[in-house]
Amino acid sequence: MPPRIEKDFLGERQLPDDAYYGVQTLRGKENFHITGIPMATEPYFIKAFGYVKKAAALANRDLGVLDARVAGAIVGACDRLIAGEMREQFVTDFIQGGAGTSTNMNANEVIANLALESLGHKKGEYQFVNPNDHVNFGQSTNDVYPTAFRLALILRLASYMEALTRLQEAFFAKGREFDKVLKMGRTHLQDAVPMSLGQEFHGWGTTMGEEVQRIGEVRQFLHEINLGATAIGTTVTAAPGYPELVTRHLSELTGATFILAGDLVEATSDTGAYVLLSGVLKRTSSKLTKICNDIRLLASGPRCGFNEIKLPQMQPGSSIMPGKVNPVIPEVVNQTGFLVIGLDLTVTLAASAGQLQLNVMEPVITYALFTSISTMENAVNSLRVHCIDGITANAERTRDMVLNSLGIVTVLKPSLGYKLCAEIAREGYESGKSLHDIVVGERRLLTQEKWDEVFSFENLISPKFEQ
Repeated sequence: MPPRIEKDFLGERQLPDDAYYGVQTLRGKENFHITGIPMATEPYFIKAFGYVKKAAALANRDLGVLDARVAGAIVGACDRLIAGEMREQFVTDFIQGGAGTSTNMNANEVIANLALESLGHKKGEYQFVNPNDHVNFGQSTNDVYPTAFRLALILRLASYMEALTRLQEAFFAKGREFDKVLKMGRTHLQDAVPMSLGQEFHGWGTTMGEEVQRIGEVRQFLHEINLGATAIGTTVTAAPGYPELVTRHLSELTGATFILAGDLVEATSDTGAYVLLSGVLKRTSSKLTKICNDIRLLASGPRCGFNEIKLPQMQPGSSIMPGKVNPVIPEVVNQTGFLVIGLDLTVTLAASAGQLQLNVMEPVITYALFTSISTMENAVNSLRVHCIDGITANAERTRDMVLNSLGIVTVLKPSLGYKLCAEIAREGYESGKSLHDIVVGERRLLTQEKWDEVFSFENLISPKFEQ
């Protein structure tokens, strides 16, 4: 098929006949070669635009400002976007000038051309269904883009929270499996007091559960939207009653309860919810980085390190050292965490850079948050499937390390006192003798029976106070 010609007020451009986007999308595609990542890679954002444009068409139809037949064609086109169709037609770069206008017009033009075809017209015959005058009626990029972004984040976060919950369950499962594995707890990388390996894994599960709760809390801020604010919050070009009605339609279509902001001027320039969300994503990344560092330490060796746990062997670890296997999954999760932490600074700077009635930096916030959530979700799934589920314990080694440690003298402090225990520990450190040899064999401070009672597994991991 020959190319078609479309024009805007800057002039005419040629488009492939199979392109459902139009001239304004083409200009955006040509202008912004930044990440090389098109919007097509984020299906939730395209789906969200479908929902927002559908809600707008229904509201405008109900208010009598949009022809019912045209509105019906727009709704049908939006349903195709919601169903996951036409993703390849979203070609604008994530990062772009214009506060997201190119992406909004990409949606407008794709929807308009789908609607035209459903009505028996050709693509580009915008006198029948126009991207600006019909699909974008009573709207602006400045209220549509952030509303679609917030909806897409809500959808994306549901999947991420599910991944974190599955990781939590995997940690809890290992906690139960390792419940009777005695090991030495450490502070400052020095021997501290005994614990079970199960307690350590259970603690990691608990912290993941806390992150799911925090994300759920901050996600509520995304439900406040400025749809109907149009350009700066004054609702210019929107029909009376449109903001409230379109918000109600969006809630009904998505099953999520959206709230129209009380001050649309403030809401149109405000990006505070993104800063909050990014901070929580950074918090989760920081915690996962700490956990993965711990896992790498506990698996270090195998003969010259802690060697308390064994990780699944995923690949040869060296091009020069035969037989070496590295903890590649915790390593890649660490790197993903560093990326998210860096992107949080991007969000902070972009949120602070908006001027007057609009923050034009929202596209880079979009890129940062979608990248943070999707990459961390992939990392969390990889950590669970390729690492945590396959971890085994070196129970004999961990027990031997506990019983040979001087750190267990702390258990004797309530009965022997801090000063005497410190003397015993110093003697063991200088002589190389075991605590048992000093306390039972030489100084006879405890009988063997009492020693066995004090240093039983149950008392070591959950000590009872005795004087």
